[in-house]
Amino acid sequence: MGQRRAVRVVASLVVVAATAASAAVLTAAPAGAASTVKGISAKDAKAAAETYADVVYASYDDSVKSATTMKAAITAFLANPNDATLAAAKQAWLTARNDYLPTEAFRFYDGPIDNPKNGPEGRINAWPMDEAYVDYVTGSPNGGIINNTAKYPTITTQVLTETNEAGGEKNISTGWHAIEFLLWGQDNNPAGAGARPVTDYTTGANAQRRAEYLRLSTDLLIADLTSVRDQWAPDGGAYWKKFVANPKQAITNALRGMGALSAGELAGERMSVAYETKDQEDEHSCFSDNTNADVVGDLVGIRRVYLADHPAVQGGTSISALVAKVNPQLDAKLRSQLDQSLALARAFPMPFEQMIQGSDTAPGRVAMMNTINAVEDQGDSIAQVAKQFQVKITLEV
Repeated sequence: MGQRRAVRVVASLVVVAATAASAAVLTAAPAGAASTVKGISAKDAKAAAETYADVVYASYDDSVKSATTMKAAITAFLANPNDATLAAAKQAWLTARNDYLPTEAFRFYDGPIDNPKNGPEGRINAWPMDEAYVDYVTGSPNGGIINNTAKYPTITTQVLTETNEAGGEKNISTGWHAIEFLLWGQDNNPAGAGARPVTDYTTGANAQRRAEYLRLSTDLLIADLTSVRDQWAPDGGAYWKKFVANPKQAITNALRGMGALSAGELAGERMSVAYETKDQEDEHSCFSDNTNADVVGDLVGIRRVYLADHPAVQGGTSISALVAKVNPQLDAKLRSQLDQSLALARAFPMPFEQMIQGSDTAPGRVAMMNTINAVEDQGDSIAQVAKQFQVKITLEV
């Protein structure tokens, strides 16, 4: 227990495509082409594709609604900055973040969220973030876009979007983590979250620019989330129509999203990297110390995809139901693994930034490694599902 295993990409399985792109392209099935998966009827495959698409829409709808509620709390804070309104805005961010996290399981196949041409994922959730790119930090009291009045005389949405990831992948100027930083500030406390003072929005230098930055960032986030949600709308969303028209590719993409988020992104980039470096900057939501909830939310999303588990979607056909038809043992195994990894994450004994510290036998690091291994295991089983269906995916990100 607690011994690190290398993050596995399952490259030896015939299920794995040569590149992620080859498995990620969604196209309508040509006339007469096979549009189902091995062992599954066309009717059941289509039902599972439609159910998945409905789950995606419902999940993004949750995110849009709670982000809109967050906007109301941030608007109230900016109208009357004080400790109480700042605390309410922070809580609204945490709540909205919880609704967004499960939607990360709908990534990694060039859908509306991360289409390489116009997908807004990089504006929504890019990380890690160099906070000095946006605002002051310890040792740089005049740093960031907010304080650079010469180069950016006016804070506008165009400034935010054009500077995002300009000159470096850590130059993040928009999205969840920019808003998080504007609410919590830099986290210099190894035992807690950041503690941005209310005076940053009242009497502090460039307070009005900071307020405008926060307002515009929030509006942009909601606009981007709404755009993604609407493309999945079952009553006319352009992507929904294309997605369900090719059930085999739809199921392939769903498995790709589950598997890549499990093994490549969560177990790899988000947990193993921080475990190895022990660097607070490598935790996902480092300003608010919300990273434990980030891990849980991603695992909820993966489980949601497999079980079609959303209260707004009733009576549909899950991917689990398809697997149970052809390999009930594999279905039971994966269901158990999904439950186990989620239970481990929910039982994290301390905040993420504390868990990654100490020796490898420290309780936090043991809990972290056990969870990494469990998430890798479920990634392996997702790849086995793809092999069972004879569809090609990769778990790389």
